[in-house]
Amino acid sequence: MLPDLTREWADLTPREAIAMQQALASQVSTTDDLPVVKTVAGVDVGFENKETARAAIVVLSYPELVPLDHAIARLPTPFPYVPGLLSFRECPVILKALDQLKIQPDLLLCDGMGIAHPRRLGIATHIGLLTGMPSIGVGKSRLTGRHGEVPEGKGEWTPLMDREEEIGAVLRTREGVKPLFISPGHRISLATSIKYVMACVTKYRLPETTRWADGVASGRGQRWLKALEDL
Repeated sequence: MLPDLTREWADLTPREAIAMQQALASQVSTTDDLPVVKTVAGVDVGFENKETARAAIVVLSYPELVPLDHAIARLPTPFPYVPGLLSFRECPVILKALDQLKIQPDLLLCDGMGIAHPRRLGIATHIGLLTGMPSIGVGKSRLTGRHGEVPEGKGEWTPLMDREEEIGAVLRTREGVKPLFISPGHRISLATSIKYVMACVTKYRLPETTRWADGVASGRGQRWLKALEDL
């Protein structure tokens, strides 16, 4: 049973949340510590309104990328919108969805950041620490850091830097499309994060994990859910 943080975090102030991030950052591991990966999961959170968060998790076989299990959870949003503190809005409902899965994944790919965060604690890192699961941040846009030009070839990447620290990779998953921002969440290195993201990419910009979870979490969810039920 994973913790229910809804009440615990409801009274947190932004200052207290930042202090929590700073304390947790020292516990993050970016060294490979994965099991044999036979299942991967996409994690995404949408908001039905200002007060309700909806998390979707879809578990896929690896390396086949066939959907095996999924869960959707809803909870009141326990924390206001504050840039850099989004994990305090999203973690509780993600934990509830994880608790509903019949198949626990070996690796989580989260829609958002891992250590590519001002305090090195994006959603992928925070969930990784709370669950102990290896996790990767797969961001569609940059939150922090700087980078050079990204080569155009599929699988090419350039480092995402914050001062002298490499905090992620700007990865071209397909030729001619915008790159993604990849960063380790917890219990995984950057090189291995890139490897698994590319292994989950088929013919689209986004890895299949992200596509399934985003589809189920979004307003287009009925089409994706029907596809899951038809399997």
